[in-house]
Amino acid sequence: MTRPRRAGLSARLKLTLSYAGFVFVAGTLMLAVFWVFVLRWVPIKSDPDEYKQYGSVIVTGPGRSELMRGFTPAVIAALVFLIAFGLLGGWILAGRMLAPLTRIADAAGMASNGSLTHRIRMAGRNDEFRELADAFDTMLARLEAHVADQQRFAANASHELRTPLAITRTMLDVAGNDPDHDPAELISRLHAVNTRAIDLTEALLLLSRADQRSFTPQPVDLSLVAEEASETLLPLAEKHAVAIETSGEVTPALGSPALLLQLTTNLVHNAIVHNLHEHGTVWVHTAVRPDAALLTVENTGGTVTPSLAATLTEPFRRGTERLHADHAGVGLGLAIVASITRAHNGTLTLTPRPTGGLRITVKLPPPAAAPAPAPAADVRP
Repeated sequence: MTRPRRAGLSARLKLTLSYAGFVFVAGTLMLAVFWVFVLRWVPIKSDPDEYKQYGSVIVTGPGRSELMRGFTPAVIAALVFLIAFGLLGGWILAGRMLAPLTRIADAAGMASNGSLTHRIRMAGRNDEFRELADAFDTMLARLEAHVADQQRFAANASHELRTPLAITRTMLDVAGNDPDHDPAELISRLHAVNTRAIDLTEALLLLSRADQRSFTPQPVDLSLVAEEASETLLPLAEKHAVAIETSGEVTPALGSPALLLQLTTNLVHNAIVHNLHEHGTVWVHTAVRPDAALLTVENTGGTVTPSLAATLTEPFRRGTERLHADHAGVGLGLAIVASITRAHNGTLTLTPRPTGGLRITVKLPPPAAAPAPAPAADVRP
């Protein structure tokens, strides 16, 4: 809860007063210096016949007291003019200097009311205000894209969750209207639908946890993670007549062992079920680079267009032309991979193979660089 704050002076008024005060002090010092040097050459007495000689210079005229009485009103008038000039000039200059901040504040107010399409687009040369406005525009663009993704995800998730529930209700209605219906068949079909609903719910929860980035980074060897995922999915690969080849050196990384295992498992599972109907191959490779730890999963399969590859990490985008009827998944496998990659400050690249299939590369920071939140994963066809 935000604590109430007392009203204070505006930034423009503060700058105006500061500018006027500076002008007043500078003018006062200038007049004081001028006064001191003038009075130094003026005789103390006011006798017009009195004079002082400084070297070859003779000073005559009114005395110091008369000069002070005549000069004081002019000094006061000059100081009043300096104050008025400082206030007026400071108000105008402060307004011009703070105009960019006013535009940024207006944009922030519109964003707080839900309008994320507005952009400042400040013109002019690069300065601190221009950099601030550009950074704010970039933040608004990312926020708008994030909100759009969340809205699309919520709509898709609602649709996907509604489907098994609707199927269950239909089967129960049919069974209720048909007393002679085989209960064993109904139970089997309900079990399959319920299993799919559970899988979808667990995938949504995993995706949410990955997006929260709530884990403590630990040392992880990606080569061991790749071997574990491949061994776990070996029965599925044998069922689909797909061979798995794992290779690579010790590949240290820093992150969540559980999430990185889920990432690798999803990639290998995706490569198995979206493969050739027989004699397919999956290659799992890890490598170390000076600036990154690499995990590459490549598979044979049908032709994948670059436009399709660019959308496969979106939630519930399955790529229908690449599906098998069984093990179709819930459409969140690669979306979870992309989310886990972002949580580890990595990049994800999907590249169609010329001979068919897909090559997916996960690039993670080396152990020396701790993972931190990063922009959206770099998905390039």
